[in-house]
Amino acid sequence: MRKLISGIATFLIWTTFATAQSFPDYDELFVNDFAFILSVEEEATIREKLVELREERDIEFTVVTIDSMFSYGHNGDIEPFATGLFNEWGVGDADRNDGVMMLISVNDRLMRIEVGSGYGTDKNLPMKNIIDTSITPHFKKDNYFKGMNLGVDSVIRELTGVWPGEFDATGSEKAINATKRIADRIGDWIYAVWTALAGGAYFLFRRWQRNRPRRCPNDRSKMERIQEDLDDDYLEAGQITEERLKSVDYDVWHCMRCDHRTIEGYKHWFSGYGACRSCGYKTLDSDTTILESSTTTSTGLKRIDYACKHCHDSWSVKRVIPKKSSSSSSSGGSSFGGGSSSGGGASGSW
Repeated sequence: MRKLISGIATFLIWTTFATAQSFPDYDELFVNDFAFILSVEEEATIREKLVELREERDIEFTVVTIDSMFSYGHNGDIEPFATGLFNEWGVGDADRNDGVMMLISVNDRLMRIEVGSGYGTDKNLPMKNIIDTSITPHFKKDNYFKGMNLGVDSVIRELTGVWPGEFDATGSEKAINATKRIADRIGDWIYAVWTALAGGAYFLFRRWQRNRPRRCPNDRSKMERIQEDLDDDYLEAGQITEERLKSVDYDVWHCMRCDHRTIEGYKHWFSGYGACRSCGYKTLDSDTTILESSTTTSTGLKRIDYACKHCHDSWSVKRVIPKKSSSSSSSGGSSFGGGSSSGGGASGSW
């Protein structure tokens, strides 16, 4: 009897976990930006290319962004989740199984290009190269649109041998476009070099600025900077919290003659914390929850929850999510073709 009860309990627990997995329902066939990382214009740019691909080559290619896989009850690798979502939606033609899905899980910092079973393993390496060279380098800079846009271009080129917008282009038009792409890449390279040089110069300037000698404003004697591990004794509680959160770093300069102290703060470039409305310190964290997803006919609604890590003030605001472009369902019907994937494709992280 005890074994029977234990077996039933195990089965119920297993069933609970097995049914915890869920998938989002798609709003359209081309771009489902559930993580809201694209503007309306950026979404339209990507959609236009995917619509063209379906019209010109009858290939279903969908781009999906989510906040995290955990939101849908999945803990673990992105591969099984992507394959499950692909098959749940039925991306691609049911006979050819030639669909493609680009899935980005933003908070997990994981992505995958899943391909239909009709490709076998032929596209695994090309998709991996696209992820590593065209997509994740831009994701690492939080430039999601550029990575996704270049990735979509490269995937379409790999599938069809043609770049987006060139299906009916003449030889001279293709040559002009190729020149533009080369120029863009050179421009990106020059920009990258300039950014690195500018960043290095700013780093050196900031280092000089922090380390240059200070004179006491009272008696003009030379001041000394207190060691980092000892300066908390001179900081306010909110400043100590900022340092702990790495939103602001403080230097304390001390005059040995008159005991005057100067406190200087330096904001971190990539801190995700904002200034609190109550205490004013850069200790404000936020979290967004989608209450109602937008569609082509109605706006959506999201709630932003704010919480201060210092004074513990908290509040919430609601924001309207704009309607999706009406062009999102203007081509190729309203449902996928019933295709499936056997797990082919490639994954990446940033």
